[in-house]
Amino acid sequence: MSGCMSAFGGMEQAELSEGLKQLKGEHPPLLAQLEGLYTLTQKIDQEIELEMNFNELITKVNEFKAALDPHSEREEGILFPMMGAYIGTTSGPIAVMEYEHDQAKANIKEFLEKSLNVPSTFSEMKTLAELIQNAYFILTEHFTKEENVLFPMAERMLSDEEKLELLSKIQEIN
Repeated sequence: MSGCMSAFGGMEQAELSEGLKQLKGEHPPLLAQLEGLYTLTQKIDQEIELEMNFNELITKVNEFKAALDPHSEREEGILFPMMGAYIGTTSGPIAVMEYEHDQAKANIKEFLEKSLNVPSTFSEMKTLAELIQNAYFILTEHFTKEENVLFPMAERMLSDEEKLELLSKIQEIN
C-alpha cells in the first residue's frame, strides 16, 4: 500500500529535483495573489466600496494572469507531456490537471472579457466576482494536488536526464 495513490498523505515525500522545486516554488506567490483576489471578491459581495474594489479586482486579476500564464506554460508545455509519455494524457492525473487549468483560465478569461464594459450594478459585479472565486477554489485545490501527488510522482517517474531537461526547458520560459 506504500505506493498507492489513494494514500495521498501517506506517500513518502521525496526530495524534489531542481525543476520540480522551481514549479512548486512558484505556487506560494501565486497563492498569495489568489488570496488577495478572494479578499476583494468578498468585499464586493459585501458591497464595501464597490466600484473601487471592483476596479482593483480587474487590475489584480490582470496581474495574476500575467504571473499564472508562464507557470501554466511550464507545466502544460513541458512537465505534463514528459509525464504523459509514461502515464498518458487522455485520462488520469495529467488529464485532470489540464482540465483544472482550463477551468480556472476560462473563469479568468470570462471575467476579464465581461469586465471590459464595467458593470454598473451590484448584481453584475457580484456575478463577475464569482468567476474569480471559482478560479480561486479550483487553483488552491489544484496546487495542493500538484504538490502532494503530481510532483512527487514526477520525481519518481522521470529519469535523471529528463529532470535536467525539465529544468533547462522551464527556465527558458519567462
